[in-house]
Amino acid sequence: MPFYQRMGETPRKRHQVLRGADGALVAEELMGNEGFAAESALLYHLGMPTAIVDAETLMADEEELFPNTPLLPRHYLTPKLGRQPPPAPLGRHLLLGNRDVRLSYGIVDQPTPLYRNAVGDECLFVQAGRGHVETVFGLLEVRERDYLVIPASCTYRVVPEGDRCMELLVIEASGHIEFPSRYLSKRGQLLESAPFSERDLRTPSELCLVEGADVEVLVKTRAALTRYVYARHPFDVIGWDGCLYPFAFNMGDFEPIVKRFHAPPPVHQTFEGPGFVICSFAPRPFDFDPESIPVPYNHANVDSDEVLFYVDGDFMSRKGSGIEAGSISLHPAGFIHGPQPGSVEAALGKPGTKEWAVMVDTFAPLELGRASVAIEDPNYPWSWSKRHGATELASPDT
Repeated sequence: MPFYQRMGETPRKRHQVLRGADGALVAEELMGNEGFAAESALLYHLGMPTAIVDAETLMADEEELFPNTPLLPRHYLTPKLGRQPPPAPLGRHLLLGNRDVRLSYGIVDQPTPLYRNAVGDECLFVQAGRGHVETVFGLLEVRERDYLVIPASCTYRVVPEGDRCMELLVIEASGHIEFPSRYLSKRGQLLESAPFSERDLRTPSELCLVEGADVEVLVKTRAALTRYVYARHPFDVIGWDGCLYPFAFNMGDFEPIVKRFHAPPPVHQTFEGPGFVICSFAPRPFDFDPESIPVPYNHANVDSDEVLFYVDGDFMSRKGSGIEAGSISLHPAGFIHGPQPGSVEAALGKPGTKEWAVMVDTFAPLELGRASVAIEDPNYPWSWSKRHGATELASPDT
């Protein structure tokens, strides 16, 4: 994060003595990116954050992915998914992934276990429901269309509100998720030209401050999912400060950029990670030249795979393809894609778009997760020609 935050009790100087109400010395924890060379935070625990009493491997390997062969555009219907049983964190189903990023869909109907991703940052997009996320930094209230960016090695859990499930698009990075560098001053402030500002970001509202003993935390590494048992609850934090912490940003606060003729997808960029970008498509006026064609042109993503998660609204360029709210489309490099037949003519003269969508572009080919097979629309690859292909769709056994 580019700006400093402080919450609760901290000593006047870093690495200075701080004692709790009982006079005991408080334990300081440094959480820092890139060793000691990038953003960091200092957290102050009542107990030792290092004190584990048990450890167990729950899942030895990450879920298998298989190539997108034959090379086809894909359409997945997430409303067909159910809740994943434990120990899958956040009840997530792995749908797509590569060495840089993994895309899953999670359905949360009860508080999740405490969890920490030690591989990279996570971005959770709230498709449905609301609730709060408890973190070692404090409490964040979340609602529909929120992005929640959680730093690597931040312990957290998701707690849905009421009887409704929370549905989450989960983007797991192999490193850190950041704002595009072109949006930032050389000292890290969001520029006037950026499509959002620091005022739009929500940071933890209050400390969680939970005390307890023998507390389980699931920790993801590159090799396994490990269950730790801690002697004390990791949320025994009485204060912290720094420039590294979880935050929420609502898609409704993204300010679309409008041009006279159609602008390319980078104008919608919201975040970037190693080997991928995240973009937000929000309702906006269409291009304002009388002769402009407002829907996207046919295009080949020469160097990237394109994933679109359709959140809500009128998906004009996908009319007749079966795309609906909750759909995920994959248009891989090597496949020329564009608007569905008839949608260009239907868009002419329209004042604007009412769609909400999240786009993830990757710069290495995406492979397919086993959960994607059961929810795939077999007709989507042929929706531009209205003919059925003779080739079988890929499955884990092909």
